[in-house]
Amino acid sequence: MTVILAIDAAWTARQPSGVALVCNAGENWRCVGLAPSYIQFEHLAGGDPVDWGSKPKGSRPDLDRLLAVCRRLLDGEQVSLIAMDMPLSLEPMTRRRAADDAVSRAYGNKGCAVHSPSAARPGRLADEVRSRAATLGFPLATASTPAGTCPALIEVYPHPALIHLLDRDFRIPYKVAKTTRYWPNETLQERIARLHEEHSIILSALGEHIVNLPLQSPGKAQIGSLTSLKAYEDALDALVCAWAGIWYVQGDCRAFGDRDAAIWIPMHADGRDFTTACSRRA
Repeated sequence: MTVILAIDAAWTARQPSGVALVCNAGENWRCVGLAPSYIQFEHLAGGDPVDWGSKPKGSRPDLDRLLAVCRRLLDGEQVSLIAMDMPLSLEPMTRRRAADDAVSRAYGNKGCAVHSPSAARPGRLADEVRSRAATLGFPLATASTPAGTCPALIEVYPHPALIHLLDRDFRIPYKVAKTTRYWPNETLQERIARLHEEHSIILSALGEHIVNLPLQSPGKAQIGSLTSLKAYEDALDALVCAWAGIWYVQGDCRAFGDRDAAIWIPMHADGRDFTTACSRRA
């Protein structure tokens, strides 16, 4: 059995981080656990269901505890891969990396340039995650690592992954905090409706690759505000990280970066990466 722990990691301990656990059952990948925060994911091990209506709390990532939860949810099975949306490097995290520049060159014209990491964000937090992961047997996979190598810790980036998943040409407008930028001339209710539609499309596409998703798109009447969709967004991001991890395990990911750091982005089903496909269409 191959098991992937996927984390949409916040760059600070103050913000919540979505967590997903998936494994392959025969020919299918299935979701075993999903939560909008580390704390709620840990509660799954005790049989407590996620309260999607509550506001998730932020905390520092504790890989020892998260892996223990995974083993409990999977009757002792070991995690094969940790796929994380957070800047990671073998060097101290103090500045922009070659990996950031490589992804920005390839996907910047698609609205998927990379934010610059710094010593403050995620800085030491990222260094501690990478170091602890290595101690636990999950070395960071860089551009020197063959795709599919496990166990490993990989950095993924949901925005270009979503472009591939949905076969779009530009960054997907699904972030709660950016709805006024996406649709500046529309009312709040219209923006909520548009965001709800994008979330539903993403969930449906993920469901074609991962079964048993414990996440349902809320009915429009149930959405009281934009912020009520933030936990849902974080869970979706964690599932996208898991989906990218599946492609990595299958050997169908491209590493953007160098021997110190790499961002892994899925390739097309026919073997082409997204940037190659775009250049051929141009």
